[in-house]
Amino acid sequence: MLQETLLLVDGTGVAYRAFYAIARLSTKAGQPTNAVFGFIKMLLQMDAQWKPAACVVVFDGGLPAERMARLPTYKAQRKEIPDDLRSQFAMMEEFLACAGILSLRVEGEEADDVIATLADRGVREGRRVLIASSDKDLFQLVTDGVEMIGPQKAAEKMDAAAVHAKTGVWPQQIVDWLALTGDSSDNIPGVPGVGPKTAAKLLADYGSVDGLWQRLSEVESDRIRDLLVAHRDAVERNLELVRLRKDIPLQVTWSDLQRKQVPAARLISFYESMEFASLAKGLRESEELRRNPELF
Repeated sequence: MLQETLLLVDGTGVAYRAFYAIARLSTKAGQPTNAVFGFIKMLLQMDAQWKPAACVVVFDGGLPAERMARLPTYKAQRKEIPDDLRSQFAMMEEFLACAGILSLRVEGEEADDVIATLADRGVREGRRVLIASSDKDLFQLVTDGVEMIGPQKAAEKMDAAAVHAKTGVWPQQIVDWLALTGDSSDNIPGVPGVGPKTAAKLLADYGSVDGLWQRLSEVESDRIRDLLVAHRDAVERNLELVRLRKDIPLQVTWSDLQRKQVPAARLISFYESMEFASLAKGLRESEELRRNPELF
């Protein structure tokens, strides 16, 4: 019996990718629509490729108090969302509503933790889980039942072996790997002089950060050993910062996650309001084909 597929989409990440991938697209009135168009095209590609039984698009809801308490400068280097992108999020959510796809934004929680919670629940319920994101933090979620796909390369799946090929460590070591290297995209400082390859070699030799601490005297390089000793507290802090939560309280059921059947006319009307003529035409023709296959 085939497993039902649950597709979890990093909505904020996909929105950013769409915004920077497509330039100079707006309505006649001047409303930017480049991110909305790219966002829709990526979701349609994922849907066509994997035909998920259920799908949810998760947006960031803020920075968790727990992480901010551990590191007040967490993500402090990130620039404000560009106004032209910010103005398009509501339109993306309108598209999702018109398409019958659930969107989630949990106040005070990052999308990654919500995705981790839903992925864990999906595996425990016997679903096949696909995560659409390019965020390396999410590599830690990859298991036999969870794989990742690239938002712009929906046909390419990343399993545990692919994570190892890309990073040099296995998914269960990603948290330790990032704790050692730090994560510049999240403004998390790591151990100076310990880059991705050095961290991967240490974890290959000692298995985990705990194993590294237990056998610290065996580290051959005096310089690396001294740096690890000096920055041990930072590494321990980073473990807590990087490890994704799987216990976000979510009042959603499997039925909520399943895509709803909605009138095609509703989505066509949305496309037309956005002046996406090609999408409106394509959907109108596919609906006509569905209703009158003998005409084609």
